[in-house]
Amino acid sequence: GGRNIPESNFKEQFKKKNGEKGLLEFEKKYRDNFIREEDFKNISQKLKLNTVRIPFNYRLIEKTPYRYDIEGLKYLDKAVNWAKKYNLKVILDLHASCGAQNPDWHADSSGKALLWEKKRNQDRMVKLWGYLSSYFKNEKTILGYDILNEPVVGKAETGKIKNFYQNIIREIRSSDKKHLIFLEGNLWAQQIDFLKPLIGDNIQISIHTYQPLEYTFNFSRQFSYPGKINGARWNKDTVRRYLEKYQKFAKKNKVNIFVGEFGINYRGGFWGELKWIKDMLYYFKQFGFGYTYWTYKAVANSIFPDGVYQYLANSEFVRREGPVYGWENYIYLWKTKKNSLTNFFRTENNYILNKEIASLLS
Repeated sequence: GGRNIPESNFKEQFKKKNGEKGLLEFEKKYRDNFIREEDFKNISQKLKLNTVRIPFNYRLIEKTPYRYDIEGLKYLDKAVNWAKKYNLKVILDLHASCGAQNPDWHADSSGKALLWEKKRNQDRMVKLWGYLSSYFKNEKTILGYDILNEPVVGKAETGKIKNFYQNIIREIRSSDKKHLIFLEGNLWAQQIDFLKPLIGDNIQISIHTYQPLEYTFNFSRQFSYPGKINGARWNKDTVRRYLEKYQKFAKKNKVNIFVGEFGINYRGGFWGELKWIKDMLYYFKQFGFGYTYWTYKAVANSIFPDGVYQYLANSEFVRREGPVYGWENYIYLWKTKKNSLTNFFRTENNYILNKEIASLLS
């Protein structure tokens, strides 16, 4: 619900104000409360969905280079066990890599994609996937490994991604030959042609689709769907043409396409948001694409896709009026409000189900 700053940047600020002990306590409170068993039960029994894609920062698992944190791994273990209990499948998604795979905040980057500039960063991520795949190789609840979220390199540099993927595939297959491996394309999982040589057994190509971005992210407030957006007419037929190139790629190369992310900023349904979702889902089904929606829960904001469960209120932890927005308020309220903040994290206490979106996805 606040500024999109890198996780590591937030933690630095938090540590300065509350100390190392305070940061460790905050991390544990957050991880123990933001997603719990009740959420997996919701996804299975209330939303009637069957798969959960779990994003994680490599720092959750890698304590120091090539050394892994069993405490961090326990959180993935808990998620897998809850999924198993409620008959859900799990996709493990490396959402923030060592050095960052793109220049955006959600890759824990301050503006540079240093994964591609330092071989040591890449080697660490190859070994991380070797560790995780060896650990989970016999776990049937795991559907597969989304080995890198939204990589970004220059158009002439896609070979960097391809070589990196080859090394990870080799590392995973040395111990785990069964689980699916999802490969995301360049430019935030949109350009996929260069991935052709990597297609093989139990490999799927993963795309992300938020087009047209100015509309779905609500960057420009005047657009509605169907309608003219950034000078182009967007309707169900436009969605078909946009997705058709991926369907043709899948058919030609005999590979499955998985839509790892799609979603929209919800403005009450008055701007055609539900129609956009409905049209996307129609062609996912027509073209045989699997999918996961971004995202399960979020603080409702005026921009960026938000959750099936939404925090709509304006507590002291959100403060949409400023001057400090969203999670940066945690830094200053932690010492006196930690119990209230713990309550704020929990879905059942504060987050409202968007029934309209939920009915389309179920």
